[in-house]
Amino acid sequence: MNAVIRLARPGDAGAVAAIYRPHVEGSAVSFEVVAPDATEMARRIEATLPAFPWLVAAGAADEVLGYAYASRLRDRAAYQWAIETTVYVRASDKRRGLGRTLYGALLPLLRLQGFRTAFGGITLPNPGSVGLHEALGFTHVGTYHGVGHKLGAWHDVGFWQLDLAARDPAPAPPRRLAELLEHPELRALRCG
Repeated sequence: MNAVIRLARPGDAGAVAAIYRPHVEGSAVSFEVVAPDATEMARRIEATLPAFPWLVAAGAADEVLGYAYASRLRDRAAYQWAIETTVYVRASDKRRGLGRTLYGALLPLLRLQGFRTAFGGITLPNPGSVGLHEALGFTHVGTYHGVGHKLGAWHDVGFWQLDLAARDPAPAPPRRLAELLEHPELRALRCG
C-alpha cells in the first residue's frame, strides 16, 4: 500500500477519532469507555508532539489511514528512557502493512530521541497486534490478568518490550521531539 508517513496535524483529529472510535465503543482493545471526539483528539495530538512523535499514514488524497504515537511509560524520572507505543489502522486498511510501516517510522525516531526501551500493551486476545509486535522484534515480558473490566468481561493485558538502544551507565536524558525538528528524518515527515 502506498502511504505517506508524516507528523500528525490538529486537522487530522477528526479522522484519528473516527479510526479510534470502534476500538472504544465495540471492543476491549482500548480501555477507554467513551470515544474521544475530534476536539479531544486535537488536544492529544497537540499535547504529544512537542515531546513525542505522533505519526499518521496518509493516502493519496491525504486521508488518514492509520496512526502511531509514543507516550511516557510512567511519570517518575527513572522511567524517562522507557516509552509506550500505540498504533491503530482504519478498519478497511488492516492487514495491508500500515501498522508495520507506521512503526517502521516511529521506532527510529524514538531511537534518535534517546529512548532505550519501547513497550506495547495489548488487550488479549489480539493475535493481529501480538503478531505485529513480535514481527518487529518485541518480546512478551508479562501479563496483567483480569486487569480491566469492559463490555461485561474481565480482560488481560499483555506487555511486549523492544530494546531500542544499549543501556549505558550514564545516559543523556531523551530529547524532546521539538528539539529535533530540523533533523533529516523529521524534516521528511514534516514535508509529507
